[in-house]
Amino acid sequence: MQQLFKIIKSTYRRTLTSIAFYPVLISVLCIALAIIASRLEYWKPILSLKEKFPYFFIQDYETARSILSVFIGGVISLTVFSFSMVMVVLSQASANFSPRLLPGLISNKKHQIILGVYTGTLLYCIIILTVLGASGIDSKAIGLSTMFAAILSVTCIALFVYFIHTISSAVQIQNIIDDIFCNCENYIRCELIASNENKIAIEHINTKNWHPIYGKENGYFNGFDIDLLSLEFAKKNHQIAVIPYMNKHLWRNMPVFKTKELCTVSEQEDLLRCLDIAGDRHEDDYGTGGMIKLKEIAVKAMSPGINDPGTAIDAIAKLAPLLRKFLQLPNTTSTLESQGNCIVLFNRISTEELIFLILQPIRLYSKNDPLVIRELINAIALILDEPEISKNEKEFINKELEALKEDITENIINTYDKQSLYKEINKHIELYA
Repeated sequence: MQQLFKIIKSTYRRTLTSIAFYPVLISVLCIALAIIASRLEYWKPILSLKEKFPYFFIQDYETARSILSVFIGGVISLTVFSFSMVMVVLSQASANFSPRLLPGLISNKKHQIILGVYTGTLLYCIIILTVLGASGIDSKAIGLSTMFAAILSVTCIALFVYFIHTISSAVQIQNIIDDIFCNCENYIRCELIASNENKIAIEHINTKNWHPIYGKENGYFNGFDIDLLSLEFAKKNHQIAVIPYMNKHLWRNMPVFKTKELCTVSEQEDLLRCLDIAGDRHEDDYGTGGMIKLKEIAVKAMSPGINDPGTAIDAIAKLAPLLRKFLQLPNTTSTLESQGNCIVLFNRISTEELIFLILQPIRLYSKNDPLVIRELINAIALILDEPEISKNEKEFINKELEALKEDITENIINTYDKQSLYKEINKHIELYA
């Protein structure tokens, strides 16, 4: 039963996030509208409206057929042009910024709705044209349906203008950076609130002698769904430590859980069923996934083929407050299963690994650019200035400053630039040592 519930839940989530969800939904609604409109043509209130307002309803069969044919050809042209433009934009974004940005651009709900209206209008006009052919030259069978087709076609033209505006804005790198920053910041803020209210922060807990449970899949850890635990398991006083952090890659036969009490084979299967394993590490803009996308934008901007320090500086400026807030999250949190007595411990990525994952690649690719290095120094200083970050975690951040100092010595040739960066970096090393 729990396995079936997991499949249903997973299918539901994939359906809602699919690029085809809104187009299919809107197309179905337009097909229903076509059927309803064709049935309402002979309804007495509609016939009365046709007599009172004849200029709103086309009464000539040939005119209606010609107009519907024009609508179909026009909407097909809009659809082809719009989404040919999308492919060009996505290709440029992938080449200039990062391929990791493509899922976010493709899954834009506004563009999906526009595609849905286009396809829905096409289907509506085709169905109405077919109905008119079957009805023959009957003036009563064409007025209302053709009017709805005209309204939908005008809507398509308005959406086309809006689409040109949104796609041109969506591909601008500053807007991409701002969107990722906002999504990631909101996620971290919610996690901070949850750790203060729903979850209990734990400074240290010794799980060394607990019993490991090994995974059976390869992929990236995308969460642990505690609601999928069976009621029998949840009622037991189990204590479970989830070893991987979000977006960590898991190999088959790698330990993914530790339990204080020894679990049976069926209980281990119950726990493994709650794992959410994804094929892509950065499917969204939340938490470490969003910060890694910003890091990749900065690294791509500093590559020799792009050479765009301004974009790298913008990405670093957004990364600094995100890292500052993220490092305030507790290293370990615990939560109680709502239907039982089962306690689950969650870990976040360690500060040392996070700094290595986010800041080290930027430092590596920008070590020859004094302007970007200065921004990186200021970003690290902003993180160190946060009083809620522990002293142990600040030691790892200070090591990044020391690494920056070594890179300055080896890669900055100009003496004035070198001395200026030394002065800036030594000030922060002495202040937060």
